[in-house]
Amino acid sequence: MRKTAAATIATATLLTGAGAAPAAAGAASAPDRSQVIVIGHRGSAGHRPEHTQGSYELAVAMGANWIEPDLVPTKDHALVARHENEISGTTDVSLRPEFAARKTSKVIDGRTVTGWFTEDFTLAELRTLRAVERLPAIRQRNTVYNGYYQVLTFQEVLDLAKRLSRQYGRQIGVFPETKHPTYFRSIGLPLEEPLIETVKRNGLDRSNSSVVVQSFEPSSLKRVDEELRVPLWQALGTSGQPYDLTVAGDPTTYADMMKPEGLSKIAQYAQWIGPDKSSVIPLNPDGSSGTPTTLVSDAHKAGLKIGVYTFRSENQYLPLQLRRGQVPTDHGDALAEYRAHLDQGVDAFVTDYPDTAALARAERGKPGTYVRPQQFDNGLPEEGQA
Repeated sequence: MRKTAAATIATATLLTGAGAAPAAAGAASAPDRSQVIVIGHRGSAGHRPEHTQGSYELAVAMGANWIEPDLVPTKDHALVARHENEISGTTDVSLRPEFAARKTSKVIDGRTVTGWFTEDFTLAELRTLRAVERLPAIRQRNTVYNGYYQVLTFQEVLDLAKRLSRQYGRQIGVFPETKHPTYFRSIGLPLEEPLIETVKRNGLDRSNSSVVVQSFEPSSLKRVDEELRVPLWQALGTSGQPYDLTVAGDPTTYADMMKPEGLSKIAQYAQWIGPDKSSVIPLNPDGSSGTPTTLVSDAHKAGLKIGVYTFRSENQYLPLQLRRGQVPTDHGDALAEYRAHLDQGVDAFVTDYPDTAALARAERGKPGTYVRPQQFDNGLPEEGQA
C-alpha cells in the first residue's frame, strides 16, 4: 500500500501548523524553513519526566507539532507509552514491595536485561505506579516531578493530542514508535494489531492522518502499511542492523539502508527516514562537527522526507565546539546545532527541548508568520470537518 508523494506533502502541511518567527536580520534571502516539524521526543523530556501528560502538554505549549509515545504492551495487551518495556528507570516500581518478586531477567533483541517489564503487569497494576525522571544525574531538576504522573495508554495520548489541538488551535500529530516488535510478537503480544485497531477506531486511517507510525524494524512498518494509510517513518540506527533482519538472516545494515539504493527500497513503504543526527553531520575523532554527508539530498531524491534525532541541549550531547564550560550537564550552544541541520535541509527535528527547536525554526521563517502558542485558545475543527 504505497503512499503518494502528494499525500506526504499534505501530511507535512497539516501537521506543521504555525511555528515560524520573524527572520533574523540579514536572513531575508535565506530559504524559509517555517515548515520544519518540531517533534517532542517523549514530550519535552528535557523539562519533565518523559512520556507523561505533563511532558506532552509542555512540548505542545513550547511549539512542538508532534508528540512521541514509544509503545510497549501490558500483560493484558494494552499499549502504553514507555521508553522501554523494562520500567525500573522510568517508574517507581523498584520501590513497590508488592512487585518485588516480579524482578527478572529477559533477553530482548539479543541482549540480557534485568528489571521489571510491562508485559508482566496488567494495565490496572501499571496504573498504580508513578513516573520518575529517567536521567536524574543529568536532569536533576526534573526529579521534582517524580511520583506525580501515571503511565499513559496510547488511546490517552491520542485523546490528549486532540484536546491540545483544540486548545492551541493547531493540529497536533502523534508519532508512535513500535518498540521491539519482533520480541513482542514472539511472546504473543504483537504491537501492530492493537495499534492498527486503535488508529481505525479513532478515525485516523488516512494518508493525511495526524498519526505517523515509526519503527526501527522494517517488517513492523510493512505490517502497518498493509492495513493503514497513515504515513510511515523508518528509523535508522548508527550501527548494526534492525533486529527483525537479524532474525531473518538478512545481512542488510543501517548503513546499507542509508545508501541511495537502500533509500529507494524504503520509499516503497515509507514516507520518512529518521537517522541519528550524526548520520547527517558526523563527528570528528575529537568530538567536533565533521563534514556533512549527502544523506539529506539522497533522501529527498528518493522522495523521502528526513527527520533527525535526538537533539539535546546539554554539553555532553553537543559537538565539541558548541559546548560551554566544562560541566557536561550544563547547556551549550544548542541553537547552533539546529541551525547547522536546518542548513542541510532536514524536514524535522526530534528533540528533548521543543522550545529551543522552535526558536531555531522561527529564525528561518518568513517575517510575520510566527504566532506564539499561548495566543491560541480553541476553535480548531475536529478532524474531517471543515
